[in-house]
Amino acid sequence: MNKSEFKWQLKNGILKIKEEKDFSKLVILCIGTDKIIGDCFGPLVGTKLLRKIGNIDNVDIFGTIDSTIGFDNIYNYLNIIDEKNDCILVIDSAVSNYTHIGKVCIANRPIILGKGINKKGVEIGDISIRAIVGQDKKMPRNNFEILRNISLGFVMNLADIVSDGIAEIIV
Repeated sequence: MNKSEFKWQLKNGILKIKEEKDFSKLVILCIGTDKIIGDCFGPLVGTKLLRKIGNIDNVDIFGTIDSTIGFDNIYNYLNIIDEKNDCILVIDSAVSNYTHIGKVCIANRPIILGKGINKKGVEIGDISIRAIVGQDKKMPRNNFEILRNISLGFVMNLADIVSDGIAEIIV
């Protein structure tokens, strides 16, 4: 997906949520860890967004390389987010079919955190953005190995597309 396609899908997704839910703030949750290259997509997007747009009224960005959000600390962030009045955009990496690697998927539905590592999932978000970074091997242990061996340059390029697109829409 190129940047203009991504921006168009994201803009339409946000407008659709705006029709359904009169939100006062856009909250961007960038999920992942900096300890596993394939999982650092979310924190890279959060870091790049903060550098590009800084602090904007009515937009909160959580999850950066310096302050990552994962399954273990998501509840800390959920306690500060007003899910009823905020539009929550969740950004995460994912594994899928081999043919989908490199695609960015946008959906007007939540992400279920913890599902890929066989934990009781936490459902969060109004809009989800997932970058497919590797092939799903159907076993958490094998998927961790896949995520550890992904090119940082590949993940950085996906993070550039997503952060550029978001920045152009919300600025």
